[in-house]
Amino acid sequence: MDALVIHAPGDLRVEDVATPPVGPRQLRVRVRAGGICGSDLHYFQHGGFGTVRIREPMVLGHEVAGVIEEAGAEVRDFAPGRRIAICPSRPCGACRFCQLGLQNHCLDMRYYGSAMRMPHVQGAFRKEIVVDAPQAFALAEGVSDAEGAMAEPLAVALHAVNRAGPLLGKTVLVTGCGPIGAMLVVAARRAGATLVVVTDQVTQPLRRAAKVGADETINIAEQPDALAKFSADKGQFDVLFEASGNVRALTGAFDALRPRGIVVQVGLGGEMTLPINTIVAKEFDLRGAFRFHEEFRTAVDLINAGLVDLKPLVSATLSYRDASRAFALAADRSQSMKVLLDFDD
Repeated sequence: MDALVIHAPGDLRVEDVATPPVGPRQLRVRVRAGGICGSDLHYFQHGGFGTVRIREPMVLGHEVAGVIEEAGAEVRDFAPGRRIAICPSRPCGACRFCQLGLQNHCLDMRYYGSAMRMPHVQGAFRKEIVVDAPQAFALAEGVSDAEGAMAEPLAVALHAVNRAGPLLGKTVLVTGCGPIGAMLVVAARRAGATLVVVTDQVTQPLRRAAKVGADETINIAEQPDALAKFSADKGQFDVLFEASGNVRALTGAFDALRPRGIVVQVGLGGEMTLPINTIVAKEFDLRGAFRFHEEFRTAVDLINAGLVDLKPLVSATLSYRDASRAFALAADRSQSMKVLLDFDD
């Protein structure tokens, strides 16, 4: 079956990749939609990120939804024809972190489309894939394949919100408004935040953030001092979600965060130099948020129940055969938020 295979920066090919046989507790799924993630873009543009680099051809993709074509003999909960979102995370279940309930820190994690380990973990941008039954989450009638494919980034945002603690009645600042930043708006709103403000350097994603619940959007490139009004009395925000991975966005928000405010770092970037004196003097809690586990089910439940509306975040849907143009569009933040690939052709 066709798959999107990255060989080197800019070298993305449609290739025939074999589909393995279905085991007794597995499902063969026809992929219908896939979302291009920031990590996919890093592989496409730079061959990796940080110290992670492509060392062999790898199928990209981990945000996908599809329809079951075959169920293994021991699968009882799913049958052919059922539409599902696929969780790309496959923790071992046996290591000490899995046993502690910290599956996102699994010592033997296999995450679709990842070059972190060798051999690389092949991804899900393919016409057909075999998955373990626990990776499948049923989609409700009326939920689109595109929405199902966005369960993964929503799960990332939900995990970040869980790391922040209760948000009921809290004021929230989100810096960086890519897809994850916009999903953080959705997740914070569902968690009961009473004020959600978003900053970015590009107008287009800010407009989409407003459509999914942001109370105020600030183009920090056009209004570099716009956060100053939130700095009175040692700061007004209770929680900062930093989604850009940019140290200037992180530290530039510290004046607007109140003493004992919570900082959740979601965006990945280079090494950062932090103003430790400010962190100590204002007693900030600095927390990381990495991937997710149980939040994937919550994301699908929210989508199925119509409690979140992710459709305003979809910028375009292109055929997987036109992947290079789709990736170029996804990289242009002035035009796109979330670009999806259509594998159902």
